[in-house]
Amino acid sequence: MTALSASIGFNFNPLDRCSDKRNDHAFIEHLRSDPAARFLVFDGDVPLLKRGREHDPWFVASETAAFGQPLLSVFLGEDTDGSGRFALAIELKPALNLAPEDPSPSTGYDRIDLRSLALQDLVAAGALGTLAEAKSMLDWHRRHSFCANCGSASRVTMAGWQRICDVCGARHFPRVDPVVIMLVIDGERCLLGRQRHFAPGMYSALAGFVEPGETAEDAVRREVMEEARVKCAQVVYFASQPWPFPSSLMIGCFAQASDTDIVVDTDELEDARWFSRQEVATMFAGTHAHGLSTPKPFAIAHHLLQAYVEKGGSVLLG
Repeated sequence: MTALSASIGFNFNPLDRCSDKRNDHAFIEHLRSDPAARFLVFDGDVPLLKRGREHDPWFVASETAAFGQPLLSVFLGEDTDGSGRFALAIELKPALNLAPEDPSPSTGYDRIDLRSLALQDLVAAGALGTLAEAKSMLDWHRRHSFCANCGSASRVTMAGWQRICDVCGARHFPRVDPVVIMLVIDGERCLLGRQRHFAPGMYSALAGFVEPGETAEDAVRREVMEEARVKCAQVVYFASQPWPFPSSLMIGCFAQASDTDIVVDTDELEDARWFSRQEVATMFAGTHAHGLSTPKPFAIAHHLLQAYVEKGGSVLLG
């Protein structure tokens, strides 16, 4: 993994996923029963973390027993020391409810959503990447407990990486939704937009889902045209980022604008406009005259903008 890719939130995951051994029941159970095994514990889509000087998301098997029988277990992979790593889905009892707004002082755990963990840099980079893997997998199981082919209940197999329907025989695999996120460039300025749910004053790169039968490059051009009525020519890949909300892959690109007149699709965006390279630099520095800002460093949009501020239009050279 390059230094750039590793610096983007959720990207660094040190585990060997052992995809060729997921159907080896003896191998998986040996790892699970090893005292060195560690477990991530999720209540819904929110992980639990041990309290201490640092937030630790990893539990040993005896610690997970306090939460009762898990609703689901997924094998995540082997750590660098060869020990197994697993994700468990649980349902907290009311007495153990650890909602951030009403934490229980009688427990040694906190319940902190993954976006907050990334935003506040509360866990190590490797743990954050593995938490993203776990969240996406557990969320997929919650959403796909019935066969999409015949509607019958499906069951978990392949150590959590497949669901099978015993009625029609259909096999279902975890889905990942590709999303393009692109910084459109016109020389010394770039196109940024904001959605209504963004933090006040924050602008970001445009983004949208890749559609069936579409390349990433064509998705970039289509989404920019739909949201801002700006045509794009050259599209250059930058980097990608797993985005576990619930399970997307952000494909970061730069695009060269062919025209510059903006017509904002107000169904998609609250605003979109051209920003000079210098203005974006002040947004990064927190010195923008009107208090405008950019996404935080855990988001790939931050790194697209940072590369443009540092290198200008040369980012289009790839």
